[in-house]
Amino acid sequence: MDFALTADQQALQEAVRRLCARFPDSYWLARDTEGGFPLDFHRAFAEAGYLGIAMPEDCGGSGLGITEAAIMMEAIAASGAGMSGASAIHLNIFGLNPVVVRGTDAQKARMLPPLIEGREKACFGVTEPDAGLDTLKIKTRAERQGDVYVVTGQKIWTSTAQVADRILLLARTTPLDQVTKRTDGLSLFYTKLDRAHVEVREIPKMGRKAVDSNQVFFDRLPVPAADLIGEEGKGFDIILHGLNPERVLIAAEAIGLGRAALRRAAAYAKERVVFGRPIGKNQAIQHPLAESWMELEAAELMTLKAATLYDRNEPCGPFANAAKYLAAEAGYRACERAVMTLGGMGYAREFHVERYLREAWIPRLAPVSAQMILSFIAEKVLDQPRSY
Repeated sequence: MDFALTADQQALQEAVRRLCARFPDSYWLARDTEGGFPLDFHRAFAEAGYLGIAMPEDCGGSGLGITEAAIMMEAIAASGAGMSGASAIHLNIFGLNPVVVRGTDAQKARMLPPLIEGREKACFGVTEPDAGLDTLKIKTRAERQGDVYVVTGQKIWTSTAQVADRILLLARTTPLDQVTKRTDGLSLFYTKLDRAHVEVREIPKMGRKAVDSNQVFFDRLPVPAADLIGEEGKGFDIILHGLNPERVLIAAEAIGLGRAALRRAAAYAKERVVFGRPIGKNQAIQHPLAESWMELEAAELMTLKAATLYDRNEPCGPFANAAKYLAAEAGYRACERAVMTLGGMGYAREFHVERYLREAWIPRLAPVSAQMILSFIAEKVLDQPRSY
């Protein structure tokens, strides 16, 4: 049992840190103030070949695992880019995993290279206003008409839809009351986001202004049958191939965000002098920061365990969910403690930690709630009766 990163993984981590250094705190403060997708950041990672880190080599990717992807995403968030930087490329890393796993060779050759090279950007259309986490109740409809499906409906909390060229879309092809299994009847598509049939409305929100979140309305969007991923009606089963990697990456990002906050808090505690002594001499300051360091380290171990199991093609659902839960909570506490350590200055935008705290809500809320994870663990691991 070896808990250390390999030499190649350490080299990857250092290379990502060097690339992120080109985008300092002032860059992310400006993006948080002014908004606007960080296109130059996205382009830099595309040119460096990182957008395809976990994609097949024969499609232009690096052929590495979710473990390496998690190491990269943690380094991005920890650089001070936080969730703004991580979310700018997040979907590129895990989103098309269902295509990698279940797509045809022709689909992989057509769909993956433009994403890897940064020529196209994608968004993820699953959540709906009336369904939320109850994915099997989604109502967006895809009706087969010859060689196309016609999509009508609505999605919400679709990130990057303002700038996306394509969408990974889950839609119902068979009404819920006509299926024999509740998980049947949903189909997965990866298709062009044709603005002639799609309206995108941005949702003003608390943090991460640089990466848009949206309501998306589909008005008879034509989707070529060739854009169907896998078998019609089996989209829910197919999309599960992307859920565990997403939880692992969100966990890594939350850890990185917490570390960025902890680094600033520790530096401030050494420099800030009150009553003739650095505030870092006070155990009331030291102990919460020390607790956060331990919590983040422990969460990272669970995250790497989940990623390793996934890369070995072994069952990892409970560990991926536990990693997301533990990392989100540890990251949030680190950001909260950073604000408290800086006191009044923690509330000032120029010291950045208030931005980290606002962004720390994202891993706690998405893509699945803490309560759903606890229920999942209780049922799947502890053999308790299903509660929802």
